[in-house]
Amino acid sequence: MTPEEQLALLYQVFPELSEQQKRQFAQLQALYADWNSKINVISRKDIDNLYLHHVLHSLGVMKMLRFAPGTRVVDVGTGGGFPGIPLAIFFPEVHFTLVDSIGKKVRVAQAVADSLGLQNVATAHIRIEDFREDCHFVITRATMLLVELVKLSRHLFVKKGCNALPNGIIALKGGNLEGECTPYKNKVLVDDLYPFLPDPYFQEKRVVYLPMT
Repeated sequence: MTPEEQLALLYQVFPELSEQQKRQFAQLQALYADWNSKINVISRKDIDNLYLHHVLHSLGVMKMLRFAPGTRVVDVGTGGGFPGIPLAIFFPEVHFTLVDSIGKKVRVAQAVADSLGLQNVATAHIRIEDFREDCHFVITRATMLLVELVKLSRHLFVKKGCNALPNGIIALKGGNLEGECTPYKNKVLVDDLYPFLPDPYFQEKRVVYLPMT
């Protein structure tokens, strides 16, 4: 599937996108290709799958929840800006702070956000356990185990919520999650991304929600 076909699929899955949002999504391929030639934030063999493997995957968070205006979200281990930047395009009235311990990746995420004119994005070059900012949700596409993420991020959550789900963690994951979710078996929710995201790539991908308040 070409980048243009992948972008068309994104527009098909989310027909409510405004023209401005479509323009912002359409800019991502060139922006990341350019930055990736300088700083490797996406596997070079994967850059032509940017919309399918990275942008659409990031929007899989919405299978679990669509954020209400005013929500504050922290993206842990954002890398070059996933899932935070695609979600920031989709939710312009939600504030996203993109956090990573690797400075060059944070610089790419900030540069992309600036190029898109995203006023609802901030970045922080810091380890999450040292980060101090109140939020409603922590999101991640990183490979950190859920128990580790809980331990490192529990200090970030405010008690009062403003969404359909209580404040908590939303993680995009793949594979068998039974062992990872066992410590939270009475609270955790796990949902398949396919066919919400209608491509075979997502058949083994899942979104996990764990309340933290």
